[in-house]
Amino acid sequence: MRRSPGRPSAHTGKETGPTRSPARAGDEDADGSGRQDEREDEHEVDDGPGDGHGGGEGVARGERGPGEPGKRWRRWVRRGASAVVLLVLGPVLVAEATLRVNYLGDPAGGTHTRGKDALWLGHAWVDGRKTDADVDALGRRLRDTGIRDLYVHAGPLEHDGTLPASAYARARWFTTAVHREAPKLRVQAWLGDVLAGEGPDGMRLDRAATRAAVVRSTREVLAAGFEGAHFDLEPLHSGDGDYLALLDALRAVTRARHAQLSVAAHQIDPVPGFHAFWGATTGHPKWWSQRFFGEVARRVDQIAVMSYDTMQPLQSTYGGYVAQQTSLALEVTPASTDLLMGLPFYRENRFGHWAHAETVAAAVRGVRLGLSRTDADRANFGVAAYVDFAASETDWTSYEEGWVR
Repeated sequence: MRRSPGRPSAHTGKETGPTRSPARAGDEDADGSGRQDEREDEHEVDDGPGDGHGGGEGVARGERGPGEPGKRWRRWVRRGASAVVLLVLGPVLVAEATLRVNYLGDPAGGTHTRGKDALWLGHAWVDGRKTDADVDALGRRLRDTGIRDLYVHAGPLEHDGTLPASAYARARWFTTAVHREAPKLRVQAWLGDVLAGEGPDGMRLDRAATRAAVVRSTREVLAAGFEGAHFDLEPLHSGDGDYLALLDALRAVTRARHAQLSVAAHQIDPVPGFHAFWGATTGHPKWWSQRFFGEVARRVDQIAVMSYDTMQPLQSTYGGYVAQQTSLALEVTPASTDLLMGLPFYRENRFGHWAHAETVAAAVRGVRLGLSRTDADRANFGVAAYVDFAASETDWTSYEEGWVR
């Protein structure tokens, strides 16, 4: 995910007072300087050809006042700034309009849950804070939904890939209690860490010893009763070959134990190569190429797209973005791999995520539209809700009425 479970995030904006328009400022000038500017502008227009000797009614260029070059420079600066704004905002406005159009139409019939949905759960379920009563309530909540997999936070991994058993001390109790209350549910260990790709600290996947330690940690959590391992390593840059090598090693372990291997995936380039552009301009290539996404999807049993934190300002553009992401992911995910689209079961207001735009209702509609247009009959498909401890009743209702029905 974007952060460790329970870690708060906030964005605070400051209001600024209104500024006077240039015209209004001129009206308020007691010395009439605003009107003087108008008279000078009238003289500027008279730029017709002269005889070079100052005769006639025109004003020769060489006879203008000392402020004339400065005024021309200010005009060009204003025009240049306007051009830059148009160059920057033009493509953005076109993209936003395209996403709004992508949100139009009606989803195809039958684009509802296939019983392969998932829910991310916080660390409290395996560290002793939850009780049998909590598991009973969870079972009742999920009983009539399409949720099959629970990704319960059992980490984070240490930077060297190790994981102390104390981090998931009550894993056996939790998996046993869940199977008693809801036998259809499958419990996976959610493991993650910050990668060192964009800073000095973090996990280094380029180190063979670190990857080997992650594999050992996976064997340990499976031995503790988990039925799968779900990895969320961020920020993970598109094309990372060390990550693919790690997945190959992990797949051998999970297959030998008939367990699931799943990953949380970055979003896909909304236009080809966008991750490279964004990385060059911000230092953080948020997206994966569609090709890399497919390479990851072929190595796992499940891949869950973190289709939130999208920077979209409106429900319609967010829903259209999710529809696009759904289509892009379906195009390269093997039919044998479960593809899950993330739903934002949380509310935050900060740069990158606006609660009024990124709603569960908009995400579900976007998922259904993308599924309808690309592969309406895909069986191994679902949604994944992030995260249990931040979910509201509105989130659950939007999921159940829009997707479960």
